[in-house]
Amino acid sequence: MQALLDFFPVVVFFVVYGLSDMHTAVAAIMISVVIQIAISWAWLRKVNKMTLVSAGLVLGFGGVSLALNNDVIFKWKPTILNWLFALVFLGSRFIGEQPIIQRIIQAAANAQIQLHDADWHRLNMMWVAFFLVSGAANIFVAYNFSEATWVNFKLFGLLGMTVIFMVFQGIWLTRRDQQQPQTSQSDKGD
Repeated sequence: MQALLDFFPVVVFFVVYGLSDMHTAVAAIMISVVIQIAISWAWLRKVNKMTLVSAGLVLGFGGVSLALNNDVIFKWKPTILNWLFALVFLGSRFIGEQPIIQRIIQAAANAQIQLHDADWHRLNMMWVAFFLVSGAANIFVAYNFSEATWVNFKLFGLLGMTVIFMVFQGIWLTRRDQQQPQTSQSDKGD
């Protein structure tokens, strides 16, 4: 459910852009993030922090973009969001007992993945690099390619980069996972 809700505004933006123009698509994504938050609140009685940050950026950058009639301002939103994530992940090395990626993965996997501290920090830095590269790729496409290419990149390119990175992360985690198999009483011998 959450994954569908997360993609709702992006899909609305993509579809409306295909049927109309950039200004209408920006207005549509602004409306859709408000709907996304309302549905999340009605369904779960909470709203994910990442969803709130993204919605705030959509509303802020979208509003300024529409008010100034400048689409480039809105195109910066994915870059700013990715670079904010990079900053949060980097900051988590110095704030708190664990890097943020460790907190996220262990919460999702119920602490079943065990890595050495150095590996958690390495993985966290991989995410920092990924967010920096994603943000840079977005702004590179925004300034060097057509608007339609950027819209496709926003949906398919950034999503594709994320999927490829997560597959890489899964392989890396599997190789580094230090969790020992649990032995049953019958395996212990007499």
